[in-house]
Amino acid sequence: MSGKPKLYYFYGRGRMESIRWLLAAAGVEFEEEILETRKQYEALLRDGALLFQQVPMVEMDGMKLVQTKAILQYIAAKYNLYGKDLKERALIDMYVGGTSDLMEMIMWYPFIDPEQKEGHLNKVLEKAKNRYFPVYEKILRDHGEKYLVGNLFSWADVHLLEAILMVEEKSADILTTFPLLKAFKTRISEIPTIKAFLQPGSQRKPAPDEKYVQTVRTVLQTYHKVPSA
Repeated sequence: MSGKPKLYYFYGRGRMESIRWLLAAAGVEFEEEILETRKQYEALLRDGALLFQQVPMVEMDGMKLVQTKAILQYIAAKYNLYGKDLKERALIDMYVGGTSDLMEMIMWYPFIDPEQKEGHLNKVLEKAKNRYFPVYEKILRDHGEKYLVGNLFSWADVHLLEAILMVEEKSADILTTFPLLKAFKTRISEIPTIKAFLQPGSQRKPAPDEKYVQTVRTVLQTYHKVPSA
């Protein structure tokens, strides 16, 4: 195995995409094993690679890491994207927690019944406009710096940009009433490692389609339902 982290997941975003984003932001090259069959998944289970029988899983630094939050925290700390002290880490965790809640709703969207999609999307956009984005607009206004925490680029900035772009795919004008977030999006997108990840041909995954949904269901042998909001 090379020294690069190796990511085990489907060819799609899901819970692995934020891990791809963070590694890319840190300038870390990584490899991927794309899960396409139940047989691949069962092999990981037999090997004991999946501690809780779940993906994503990341092999790095001699470890087989599972649980998305733990993986992200490890990467953020390893590559100095997790603040300079405990207080800054607490802020980063809070801000990432908020964007994670919003992104989770978007992640479920492809798996819900067709007749529920419109209502679910309306709920996502309503919460983005009235609950989540106003918070980050205020943080940027009150903080007065280029980044969300301290005056250093961090995991919180990466996660917020990812969330903004996910929502914009559903509503292109979502930032119309959020000028500071709009400027933030432009500014963070120009960071060289982020800019490279946003280019065609990178390891960033496309928005989920029906093929992705069917692959997930086949591999995991489950039918994903939307948890009650």
